[in-house]
Amino acid sequence: MVLVDASIWIEFFADKPSREVAWLDSKLSSEEIGLTDLTLCEVLQGIRGDASFRRVRDRLMLMPILSTGGIEMAILSAWNFRVLRAKGITVRKTIDCLIATFCIERGHALLHRDRDFDPFETHLGLRVIHP
Repeated sequence: MVLVDASIWIEFFADKPSREVAWLDSKLSSEEIGLTDLTLCEVLQGIRGDASFRRVRDRLMLMPILSTGGIEMAILSAWNFRVLRAKGITVRKTIDCLIATFCIERGHALLHRDRDFDPFETHLGLRVIHP
C-alpha cells in the first residue's frame, strides 16, 4: 500500500498542482492508497469551515486509514529518532517520525513533499514514491 502524507493531501484538496498530486490523482482508482490516523488528524486540523471539513473527512474516510499507535511503534519511533540524531540529524516533528517508522515497519511506501522524511529514506530504508 502507498500511504499519502498530509503534505500531499493538503495540496490535493487545494487543487495545487505538483508531480505528487498528479501521481496521486492518476493512481487513486488503480493503486491501494491509504493514510494513517495521524495524517487524517493533520489534514483535518487545517480545514477551515464546517462544510469543507465534512467534505474532506468524508472523502478520506473512503480510504484505508491505518492506526499507528501503540507501545511498540512508540519505542521503535524513539529508536529511529535516536539513530538519526546520532548521525547529526534532528527530526523536527514527532508525528513524521511516527509515520516514517510505521511505513518502514509495515512495508508501506510513502508519497510526500516533506524534507523531514528524507533521512528516513536515506538512512533507515523508508520506501518513497518519486513521481
